[in-house]
Amino acid sequence: METPQGVTTPISEWRTSSRCTGGECVQVAFVDGGVALRDSKNPEQGILHYSADAWRAFVADVKMGRHDLRR
Repeated sequence: METPQGVTTPISEWRTSSRCTGGECVQVAFVDGGVALRDSKNPEQGILHYSADAWRAFVADVKMGRHDLRR
């Protein structure tokens, strides 16, 4: 099990989107009131950790299209 910096609970379960095809996806784990992210094709390369507030803000931005590549 892995534990990113700032997280006290080891990560035991990573989730991958059901829309993921080809193995090039981001995996998500919910830990210590926040979210950890890693690259599914290179999981040993590192883990990013975001607070719950930062994750909620990111998800809201995505839903509003602020990260669309077609802009």
